[in-house]
Amino acid sequence: MIRNGHSGFSTERVPGSGRPVRVWCDGCFDMVHYGHSNQLRQARAMGDYLIAGVHTDEEISCHKGPPVFTQEERYKMVRAIKWVDEIVPGAPYVTTLETLDKYNCDFCVHGNDITLTVDGKDTYEEVKTAGRYRECQRTQGVSTTDLVGRMLLMTKTHHSVEVNSDYQQHRDNFGKDARGCSPWTGVSQFLQTSQKIMQFASGKEPEPGDTIIYVAGAFDLFHIGHIDFLEKVHSLAPKPYIIVGLHFDQEVNHYKRKNYPIMNIHERTLSVLACRYVSEVVIGAPYSVTADLIDHFKVDIVCHGKTDVLPDKDGSDPYAEPKRRGIFQTVDSGNNLTTDDIVKRIIKNRLEYEARNQKKEAKELAVFEALQRRQGLIEGAEK
Repeated sequence: MIRNGHSGFSTERVPGSGRPVRVWCDGCFDMVHYGHSNQLRQARAMGDYLIAGVHTDEEISCHKGPPVFTQEERYKMVRAIKWVDEIVPGAPYVTTLETLDKYNCDFCVHGNDITLTVDGKDTYEEVKTAGRYRECQRTQGVSTTDLVGRMLLMTKTHHSVEVNSDYQQHRDNFGKDARGCSPWTGVSQFLQTSQKIMQFASGKEPEPGDTIIYVAGAFDLFHIGHIDFLEKVHSLAPKPYIIVGLHFDQEVNHYKRKNYPIMNIHERTLSVLACRYVSEVVIGAPYSVTADLIDHFKVDIVCHGKTDVLPDKDGSDPYAEPKRRGIFQTVDSGNNLTTDDIVKRIIKNRLEYEARNQKKEAKELAVFEALQRRQGLIEGAEK
């Protein structure tokens, strides 16, 4: 059981000004995952107000290749991350001092990888030179490249710490330039820690007057369909306290089959915790909503979307108890997007996504090799 929240941030002020520190953080934010959320969390902790700039489909296609999600989907997904105070749709791909000044931002924040234009230039060069750039730690063990590879290869290895030969080949070759591997696009194993959970989940207990609402599911590849559903659930009460029950990987695979879930339980936990509508997460929730669960959390309402509900292993209705108590509600989010639909998008455009990753890594590798050569020359001159 993990409580969610928005706390522990800096109250730093701009020296001598008395005003809050405004931070800029931009990106594609395609297939928004907990790595993106962690970058935004770190950026928000460096100041008092975080503005997230989100690039258009046209800009991303020009510099990287086709995005998986549309710009409207990506705008809403970033807006739902609890550390974001404001978003700027259609933010320029190259971050300039003009942009920072336009939105009254003191500096911008990016991860300790590199972002390049179509012609191989650092998109943050101008703000770095001006001293208005801060760096945060890139989240190890997750990348859009890796998630796309899991969907294309239909592996199940991401459910465990063991790596089979097919997935190892993906980790070695997917999106890799023939000359080698970029240190910024490579795939690594995600390892959950209590510290990471605490960073995402420093939350609060329910307060008097709160309506406790319970929802359960896989919430795999946490996407705009999930966000629309949770936003609708959040609107059911003046003071909602939403608890999300996440099913274990084996349970999800039992009812979804194939290689689902794409993201394992640890990854899905962080993705859901980053959502501003969620108050608490139950890791490994039972498939059936039991009397014990309802009583333990003092649940007022149990919700489910319009998707089909499969019976439990014994053939029973998993929502029989909340229905008996008269606290069950079906919520229509107005969005029919599913994880299956996202996988279909990827498979349909497989060649384009593979070409995108190869092009991206080739540019990164060229920059990395140039940096290594420059560092070698500096070290040689110092001897």
